[in-house]
Amino acid sequence: MSRLGSLGSRLYRGEVAYDFIGKRKIWYGVSILITITAVVALAVGGLNMGIEFKGGAVFTTPSTSSTVAQAEESAVSASGHQAIVQKLGNGGLRIQITEVDLAKSDAIKTELAKDLKVPEEKINADLVGPSWGEQIANKAWTGLGVFMVLVVIYLAIAFEWRMAIAALVALIHDITITVGIYALVGFEVTPGTVIGLLTILGYSLYDTVVVFDSLKEGTKGITKQTRWTYSEIANRSINGTLVRSINTTVVALLPVAGLLFIGGGVLGAGMLNDISLSLFVGLAAGAYSSIFIATPLVADLKEREPQMKALKKRILAKRAAAAAKGESAEDEQSYDDDVPVDAAPTAAVVGQRQQPRGHGRTPGKR
Repeated sequence: MSRLGSLGSRLYRGEVAYDFIGKRKIWYGVSILITITAVVALAVGGLNMGIEFKGGAVFTTPSTSSTVAQAEESAVSASGHQAIVQKLGNGGLRIQITEVDLAKSDAIKTELAKDLKVPEEKINADLVGPSWGEQIANKAWTGLGVFMVLVVIYLAIAFEWRMAIAALVALIHDITITVGIYALVGFEVTPGTVIGLLTILGYSLYDTVVVFDSLKEGTKGITKQTRWTYSEIANRSINGTLVRSINTTVVALLPVAGLLFIGGGVLGAGMLNDISLSLFVGLAAGAYSSIFIATPLVADLKEREPQMKALKKRILAKRAAAAAKGESAEDEQSYDDDVPVDAAPTAAVVGQRQQPRGHGRTPGKR
């Protein structure tokens, strides 16, 4: 068995664990800091909206010996606006200039043909109106709102309202971080970016639901035992699914990284670059929020319940009494009596005998 597989088995059995829930205030602080940075970047610098949202012209040239820098300088000089230039696979150039109307596009086209030394009739010019991008944005916001509502309803029915709230917070957290990075770094926002943002919501939700499902199974009959608190079982649920979450995220990130760094960086594929960048950032943020935000938040909400408070008080009292006697709390009760049926044993009870009462009788005697 590989080291990662062995680690996954030990995490699932509770032989090793990291206290995610106990250190949740650290992760909350990190997330709050990142979120504040994202909001400030968004408020100060704003988003670099693409030509599809601002409107403008896109000029596509045939193969030319001119460099990207030369084409950018020529486009800025001819239009008076910032230009984005990409080298195409056939040796041509794609030049985007915002806020250009029909009257100015012909003059710009003529100037580009002269500077880049290509026939004017072979330069293809496409005008993009801002109304199209506005429609895309409105539909994206509508789709996002409908998705959030459906997620909350589904999780509230399948699990409980506390998990629905935690999942919603995690989704908003992922979107905020992704949008904030775009604002902070200055990446261009295009319809491809919007598609990528909507796509990451499904990935983030999947990881969160996996942990929630394990938590739901592990806390069945939790009030009938006095060995573990809700937070401790929640922590074991995270550790039990940790390797699975890592594997899922890595497998999802690898092809996205290929699109981003090879398809976008090397081949200059514009739309692929826009989609893959938002996916790459969003997938990483989604994996983080599933482990460090969603489940710890559920534990916080559940521990506020009177039943969970009473359970925690009984458990702590029992542990204090056992410690005063110099005993372990597990020594005072059999494994079968107190552990929830679906809860995996922890390191403290691994190897303990799991036999019914009366297992000490001599065979053959009544």
